[in-house]
Amino acid sequence: MKTWKSFGTLVVLALILSAVGGLCSDAQAQGESAVPFLLIAPNSRASGMGESGTGVVDDASAIFWNPAALAFLKGQEVSITHANWLPQFNLPDLFYDHLNYRMDIDAIGGTIGASVTYLSLGEFIVTGSDSPTPIGKFKAFEYAVTGGYATRVAEDLGVGVNLRFIHSALSPIGTETEQGNGIASTMSFDLALMYRPTKLDVPLLGDIGNRFSLGVNLSNLGPKVTYVDADQADPLPTNLRLGLGYKVLDDEVNELQLALDFSRLLVRRNEDQTSDPFYKALISAWGDGSGLQKVIVSGGAEYWYDRLIALRMGYFYEDPDFGGRKFLTFGAGIRYDIYGFDFSYISAAEDHPLSDTIRFSLLIAWGGGE
Repeated sequence: MKTWKSFGTLVVLALILSAVGGLCSDAQAQGESAVPFLLIAPNSRASGMGESGTGVVDDASAIFWNPAALAFLKGQEVSITHANWLPQFNLPDLFYDHLNYRMDIDAIGGTIGASVTYLSLGEFIVTGSDSPTPIGKFKAFEYAVTGGYATRVAEDLGVGVNLRFIHSALSPIGTETEQGNGIASTMSFDLALMYRPTKLDVPLLGDIGNRFSLGVNLSNLGPKVTYVDADQADPLPTNLRLGLGYKVLDDEVNELQLALDFSRLLVRRNEDQTSDPFYKALISAWGDGSGLQKVIVSGGAEYWYDRLIALRMGYFYEDPDFGGRKFLTFGAGIRYDIYGFDFSYISAAEDHPLSDTIRFSLLIAWGGGE
């Protein structure tokens, strides 16, 4: 029988997965879903705005925040984001990479998108059951490959859909009593809407067309993740996002945009720790007695000078009884010709695993006009 080298290693991995997805603070609570890495913000721009982007995204990262937004974009773009994940653990092999691509195609009347997400959880040592002598090593990692399509069904309304392959490799070995191991694969899909009116008259505000936007994204719909057997399968992190955006200022030189996101995990755990299938949890998750406490609120502001230099800040809030993540975010960006560079920073409590998280994103866009 092979075992992981120490209980400390198990604790570290548990903390990693807990910080990625967020766990209930109740001591009896368990992780609500598998593969929580699917919820990690993939780009520095949105991260600098409190990790909000569902209603304002206008680049290749839309495949994560709101694939319907791809319908409003022209040309092609590729973006790459890297972050040393959970820096408070000081583990150099714990990192996160995200690659996005988009291209509009007139022949199919819309825009296609693609992304690859990779989370490295580090290297672990395997020992024998009766001896601490190392007998092997393995690397824990997870990744997802996503393809999407978006089109406009009206001048102001876009719809989008994603299809995703997910692979989780937490451990190649099982235990004495279980036949399986910590490796599993599954599929999921997303459905999204983006509303960007060119004219919208609102009492007291007047016409807010070309300033207001609204996005909805229902992501990670699909079958459960089975590591050992079907009876112990864990649900995907099915998530509902509603995002609003509003441009307070927009002239030839200055632009100030506000973003506000509401998100809610639609997973229902029962008292016996079984979970509802995703199509049932879309409704049953709202009846778990938590009310609106599980709704995460995030928002931020972005200022552009001459569409060349950007400054960003935001705030992320999660109820103390359901994760308790709270932090400020800051960011900056620069654009020149077809190139862009974004940076973001998370400022949280000193002992918070996400504190001092830094993300870097490189963007290259071409063929879409100014």
